[in-house]
Amino acid sequence: MVKWEPVIGILPPLEQSQWVEVFELYQQFPEFKLKNSSMDLEGFKEIFWLEYAHRVLGRLIGIIFLLPMLYFLIRGRIDRRIAPKLVVMFILGGLQGLLGWYMVKSGLSQDPHVSQYRLTAHLGFAFLIYAYIFWVALGLLVPREPGTAENGPARLRVFSYLVTGLVFLTVLSGGFVAGLKAGLAYNTFPTMNGQWIPDGMLSLDPLWRNFFDNVTTVQFDHRVLATLQFLVIPVFWMRARRYPLSGGVRRAFDLLMLVLLVQITLGISTLLLRVPVSLAATHQGGALLLFTVALYISHQLGRRRGV
Repeated sequence: MVKWEPVIGILPPLEQSQWVEVFELYQQFPEFKLKNSSMDLEGFKEIFWLEYAHRVLGRLIGIIFLLPMLYFLIRGRIDRRIAPKLVVMFILGGLQGLLGWYMVKSGLSQDPHVSQYRLTAHLGFAFLIYAYIFWVALGLLVPREPGTAENGPARLRVFSYLVTGLVFLTVLSGGFVAGLKAGLAYNTFPTMNGQWIPDGMLSLDPLWRNFFDNVTTVQFDHRVLATLQFLVIPVFWMRARRYPLSGGVRRAFDLLMLVLLVQITLGISTLLLRVPVSLAATHQGGALLLFTVALYISHQLGRRRGV
């Protein structure tokens, strides 16, 4: 889909002539000429429907969010403290759609490759929107249990923020891995083709480009961040056992450990099997689940009475 029509672009091609027109438009772009020149109309339909479903889902999310919000606002059923947060959520969703098109547009250039910078920005912004919605929802749905010590251990609370930040940083590094297809470069573990520190990690100039443009460095960084999670989260879990936390928060710590082990297993499997799409998508879903549990713990540990 080489056009972005936020309002009128909801309907797909319905007739053969419309399909031919859309396909001919796609054929004018370098992606077809340089990468998919052998593609026929049926092959084009397959990639079209994937992109179309993604865009329609984004619009449906906006509509499903906006209409009830307006209804309840008009009826006065939304607390005045919550209303501005809901408006912010809707605006962020619209900006995410704009950022998504900005990402797609980068692949319609003379270099038919979606920018890893824009891809990672789109991914990271999605996680931030999710975090904001989830955080607000927790404040409404999970009131602090009386008599618990969730607002007590300041060091554990700071630790939780660091863990959540580490998970998010690992997600961003995964975006660069996906954008550069770096997962296809070194498909051995724990070494990278027999080397702990592979050659060519600092081959680009200036130096900073290696962390974003160098396939070797990008995959190495993702491995390092994943390993840090594997080391840090168990320490976080053991530290938490020293405090008299509520049953719900303690179970969340146990869940964090479980999800971490599953996520590490998914990551290694995705790498060794040369990134099958279904497994890679599951790995991304595991990252969101790990991020969710870390957010929940951070929220509960950071709560104050009456908040």
